[in-house]
Amino acid sequence: MSVEIRHIDPSKGNGLFAKRQIKSGETIFEENPLVSAQFSWNAAYGYNACDHCLRPLETAEENVRRLSAKPNIVLPHPECCETNKTTITACPSCGINYCSPECQQTAFKQYHQTLCCQGEGEKHPLQILNEFWKQCHYPPETSTVMLIPRIIAMIQQSPTKDETLQSFLKFVHKHTNEEDQFVHKMFAEKFESGIDTLCEMTRNAVPNEGVEQLLTPDGYRSMLALIGTNGQGVGTSAISRWAHNVMVLSVSDEDKCKLDKLIDDLYDAMDAHAGVFLNNEGVALYSLQSTCNHSCNPNAEPTFVHNNNRLSLVALKDIEEGDEICISYLDECTLERSRHSRQKNLKENYLFLCACEKCLEEADQPEISTDEEVDMEENEDMSD
Repeated sequence: MSVEIRHIDPSKGNGLFAKRQIKSGETIFEENPLVSAQFSWNAAYGYNACDHCLRPLETAEENVRRLSAKPNIVLPHPECCETNKTTITACPSCGINYCSPECQQTAFKQYHQTLCCQGEGEKHPLQILNEFWKQCHYPPETSTVMLIPRIIAMIQQSPTKDETLQSFLKFVHKHTNEEDQFVHKMFAEKFESGIDTLCEMTRNAVPNEGVEQLLTPDGYRSMLALIGTNGQGVGTSAISRWAHNVMVLSVSDEDKCKLDKLIDDLYDAMDAHAGVFLNNEGVALYSLQSTCNHSCNPNAEPTFVHNNNRLSLVALKDIEEGDEICISYLDECTLERSRHSRQKNLKENYLFLCACEKCLEEADQPEISTDEEVDMEENEDMSD
């Protein structure tokens, strides 16, 4: 490994550090998740993904037709589509789809044997839990309660239950007040009373033996806080992989310009119908990635180049031996906002104030948010 986990201090905890020089653009490491799940509303809206690894089950052409609501679109270069529909398989008992027999078998061995709905469909306690969660947590989604049944089932099915339990408990836990704040952020205020209902529904949906501590009211809040704190968003897309592969084809400059325009037109059509929600989206827990701290000037970012839930951490700049490897917990748009806006977002969502190099350099900025700055500029323009 080119990285190692080090303890920094009691307030910051652990961090991930480079054991050697890493060049910009280099893949620092790759990692499969301990557990992952598709967002509940994402699946409900027809984003068709492997139930285990989130690989797209649509072809690029099917993908763009659905997202643009234009059923007659025909894509050139179908060989650039990475979806292999010949390997798609389903659980014979409940019909859940997987991208391959390997994913189906892995899921069955890890958790699906316990969670299989056995043809009960909407009447199964797991589906009742999922529907209740959807009423408590609307898009844009940041997590899914369905990770918790998978975690419990993985512990139940593991030949080394204690070891598997510890693999989840080793994630950083917050004190009770912080857990309450994380849980509060996951729910609209009027739905917060539903947490006890979710806990009871989960107890009804999965075996409890050996995991009773996770299914008490306090234990359940800790689990929600755990996935809220450490969950890494996962996004996959058949059309984006097709577009990437098409643009690296060896074709004439004229054909490349035509393909470039076609791709722009396709994305305009999808944006007009589906907005920004173009990907199969879900959430996962990663042992190594979860040790990366935040920076508003990150030197690495998580990517999903395999178009499934396997995470690749890629260097954004040269990293020297001994440097801490940091990612951004904020999206690209939020990173470009003022220091005050970034700090406000991090405090609300992650309960810390950032002291990265960028924030320290901007410490003299006014304590107003980007939105407030825009409002002030608009008011000044109106007065002129």
